[in-house]
Amino acid sequence: MEEVSIIGLDLAKNVFQAHGAAADGTVIFRRKLSRAHLLNFMAAQAPCVVAMEACASAHHWGRAIVDLGHEVRLIPPAYVKPFVKRQKNDMADAEAIAEAASRPTMRFVAVLARLIRGLSG
Repeated sequence: MEEVSIIGLDLAKNVFQAHGAAADGTVIFRRKLSRAHLLNFMAAQAPCVVAMEACASAHHWGRAIVDLGHEVRLIPPAYVKPFVKRQKNDMADAEAIAEAASRPTMRFVAVLARLIRGLSG
């Protein structure tokens, strides 16, 4: 079995869709993951690129996934839309996110650091 080089992750409220692809773009897995199981699943994966659409919760999940040793890339949603090949659903979105993140000219959003509270200033 080939090693996963990129995981496209479509975030939702309770169930996330993951699309794992090899370096040549072949599909390694398509998985539905509950919120409770996402970090355990990501911890079991070899370090790779994990891509998500940029949104408020993507920064939270991005920090948690970086802590597991992965490289996180956040993509503005408008840049993902052209890569959706068929009707819009979570599985197609996860695949489109992985495809968009694999493009060499794609622009990404930085994962925001945690806010430090309680500092005077």
